[in-house]
Amino acid sequence: MNSRFHRRLTLASSVTGAVAVALDGTVLTVAQPTLQRDLHATFAQVQWTSTGYLIAVASLLVFAGRLGDRYGHQQVFAVGILGFGATSAGIGFAPGIGWVIGLRVAQGVFGALLQPATLGMLRAAYPADRLGMPIALRTSAIGLAAAAGPVVGGALVTALGWRAVFFLNVVPALVMGVLALTVRGPARSRAASGGLDVPGACLLAVALVSLVHTLVGIPETGWTTASTLGLAVVMAAGAAFVRHERRTASPLVPYDVLGSATVGAALGILVAGSAAMLGSLFVGSYYLQEVLDLDPLQTSLRALPGAVMMVVGAPVAAVLLRRQGARRTTLGGMIALTSGVLLLSRLDRASTAVSIGGGFLLLGAGFGTVMVTATAVLVRQASAESAGVTGGLQQTAMNVGPTLGVATATLLMALGTGVAMGPPLTALGAVSALGVVLALRLPGSPGSSGRIGQESINKYGAGDGS
Repeated sequence: MNSRFHRRLTLASSVTGAVAVALDGTVLTVAQPTLQRDLHATFAQVQWTSTGYLIAVASLLVFAGRLGDRYGHQQVFAVGILGFGATSAGIGFAPGIGWVIGLRVAQGVFGALLQPATLGMLRAAYPADRLGMPIALRTSAIGLAAAAGPVVGGALVTALGWRAVFFLNVVPALVMGVLALTVRGPARSRAASGGLDVPGACLLAVALVSLVHTLVGIPETGWTTASTLGLAVVMAAGAAFVRHERRTASPLVPYDVLGSATVGAALGILVAGSAAMLGSLFVGSYYLQEVLDLDPLQTSLRALPGAVMMVVGAPVAAVLLRRQGARRTTLGGMIALTSGVLLLSRLDRASTAVSIGGGFLLLGAGFGTVMVTATAVLVRQASAESAGVTGGLQQTAMNVGPTLGVATATLLMALGTGVAMGPPLTALGAVSALGVVLALRLPGSPGSSGRIGQESINKYGAGDGS
């Protein structure tokens, strides 16, 4: 097959898969109140339609990436997107809330297969120094889906009911899944060797499930003894995972990833940036509606500059990445994001639409830039044989970060600040500022794309089990 055509098809598949996941999450949020009334469900049951999915996907992302590294990202992508579309259709026909929750958990499993593969396929199809723009286009598409999701979901729920939103992804998923199964690309490099490291995958899953479950529970119950125990499990399982990975001959996370300062910095930036972004959106939405008495449509319009800048700014970030390098570009993005959070923290009842829109504009511009640059660093510097695992780590960071941001904001609001913007957004600004510090650890020169493997192999050994 023509390599140019295969790259375009790979980019289309990557964008479609990422958009399907992003759109699914936003339209579900809009559909949940109607779903609850129609199925006579409790609020807790409806929350589990989101929590069950999040726990399933977060716990399996890295293992799913390892499957792609070993058996081929295109094949794993096909299974993931076909399963994602099938479970989405199943939810549309579900007779009760139990079925919806169960199918959402299953959808999380397929989402975990799908998401790392969208990055792994790009790494396999494009040279390392040309990954910036494909990742930027993928980021723009995610931003567009996130912005359009509430509008499209609201229109469908109003006109056809909540079930209609779950049929949105079915046809695109079927088309892209069939193409992935039938269209053969250029011969790929030798797949990752060694075992799948099921013990390591289980330890990591325990740590991530405990972390996500604890963070999701904080907004509802606040900080409790259960929260403390949950974090203790996270630390114990995380320490056991790292110890296991350093000792096993075939680790789930390869040596060129586990011990890399560059990978650690990029993942930390994604966690800090997504926590600040989504936490600020959460607080801002409540503030605009509860304090300024705006309706949901007016609230969306106030926040629209952020979505626009994320869509438009991602390709610009790719150009800056190529010309200025990862360190400078990411540093600029994190500073813009932090400035947006702090600007929003100063809003009061007298704030104008211009000042509100300016804060959200900085949020979108900064977050779009950070998404492109940090993701490009991760995918570019990982070897092709570990691109799936690296993609799984990136997606894990993008799941944990927003959960952390919302939990932080909610906890501070519950401690007596109400929906005042200052205290929770000041805390989120501090989280974002951590990303500014981490940006200084990224590669500096525009052409820096050296691999990270030797750094870790020297530190941990050559994989002989020592």
